[in-house]
Amino acid sequence: MPGWSGQLEKIDEYRWRIPKSAKAGMRVDGLIYADEKMLHQILEDKATEQVANVAFLPGIVGYSMAMPDIHWGYGFAIGGVAATRVSDGVISPGGVGFDINCGVRLMRTNLTVEEVRPHLNKLADAIFNDVPSGLGSKGNIKLNSREMEEVLIKGSRWAVNNGYGRKEDLLTTEEKGEIPGADPDRVSARAKERGNPQLGTLGSGNHFLEVAYIDEIYEPEIAQVMGLDHVGQVVLYVHCGSRGLGYQVADDYIKEMIRAMQKYGIEVPDRQLACAPVTSPEGQAYLGAMRCAANYAWANRQCITHWVREAFCRVMEMGEAKAGLELVYDVTHNIAKIEEHEVEGKKVKLCVHRKGATRAFPAGHPDVPPQYAKIGQPILIPGDMGRFSYVLVGTEQAMKETFGSTCHGAGRLQSRSAAKRNISGREVLEALDAKGITVRAGSLSGLAEEASESYKDVNDVVGVVQGAGISNKVARTRPIAVIKG
Repeated sequence: MPGWSGQLEKIDEYRWRIPKSAKAGMRVDGLIYADEKMLHQILEDKATEQVANVAFLPGIVGYSMAMPDIHWGYGFAIGGVAATRVSDGVISPGGVGFDINCGVRLMRTNLTVEEVRPHLNKLADAIFNDVPSGLGSKGNIKLNSREMEEVLIKGSRWAVNNGYGRKEDLLTTEEKGEIPGADPDRVSARAKERGNPQLGTLGSGNHFLEVAYIDEIYEPEIAQVMGLDHVGQVVLYVHCGSRGLGYQVADDYIKEMIRAMQKYGIEVPDRQLACAPVTSPEGQAYLGAMRCAANYAWANRQCITHWVREAFCRVMEMGEAKAGLELVYDVTHNIAKIEEHEVEGKKVKLCVHRKGATRAFPAGHPDVPPQYAKIGQPILIPGDMGRFSYVLVGTEQAMKETFGSTCHGAGRLQSRSAAKRNISGREVLEALDAKGITVRAGSLSGLAEEASESYKDVNDVVGVVQGAGISNKVARTRPIAVIKG
């Protein structure tokens, strides 16, 4: 695959600029966050070209940015961030992705790894059996058309109101799990049909449920505020998105945006960057539909959280009060949001696209939950099955430089097909078992796609965003059980 051979300038140890002179038509510079080692990996595929192409979008401000977990995606690179003016800029479904509001949530427990490890096989079995997973998986929740519309509008609140979880969960979910402006009328019948049987399902690919423990704490006072008290404390991750409904919304509106570009005379170097003015009927329709998919994803993770709690308590033979299982935070990493940021000394309303990128708001920001107001927004960065994941917090530097954004995960090094050529699912299973990691998966083939070797080292990724000052490390966790679709 051809890589980038155009202009690239080193700004500092963690920042690299693609000057807008690199390609005629770029409206802003590109900015890649990476160290020397990671940069060589990044330049090997088409992701850098995609960073340059995003800089063509009408109304883009600041930079077309790429986080260190960047890799080739649809239109935008995964790990891409771009902000466009609402007044005269565009919105692009390629800047959100097909799995709208794919995201991560973290629960803390009151138990230690020594207490949980003897029960790990039973716990993995229980979670695997209780949470439907795998490609095309169907859940236990049956919705009529009215209930589906409620899910699309209310998100996590629908789930909690129907007995899936606690009201307190809403307070530590981004947007409280219910982004305003969702319009079910803008979601196609086909998208609703695909989403109807899938609420409360994990799906496949890189989605996972994980039992882990705190391996290292870097900021004890900040960790304490999150309830992450000590090394050895067990935590639980949920990572999934909007399933077939989100995919269909993206597919529907990419086609719509291709037509809209002709209507509005918009030219971009890649059809996958299909877009429409934010304020246009097409732009507003996509926003309304995308918000529905985002709410569906939050409801999905909320239902899964409820079943994971039930499985955990059943296996450990204790109630939720004793087990803990409080939600630390739920953060999305595939979304476009209307936010106000400072641009050239003035407050400007922007459409911030974060695709494979996570919000990173600092202490004191009004959108940070009150309990985290003094520390900043928690950021959850999952790694791969065999290594680590991280808890970070947002910074003022991120607000100034990246529109309050940071990385979202380890980032792929190999495609899924390449991974399966290089290693078998059985080998992955044996390697994880040797590390003391229990695995439950729907297929060995799917397991091969998610081998640790297919991903960048999340330690390196987090090292870059920490070094660049756009987020700060709080704690690191290590997996002991992983459930995959």
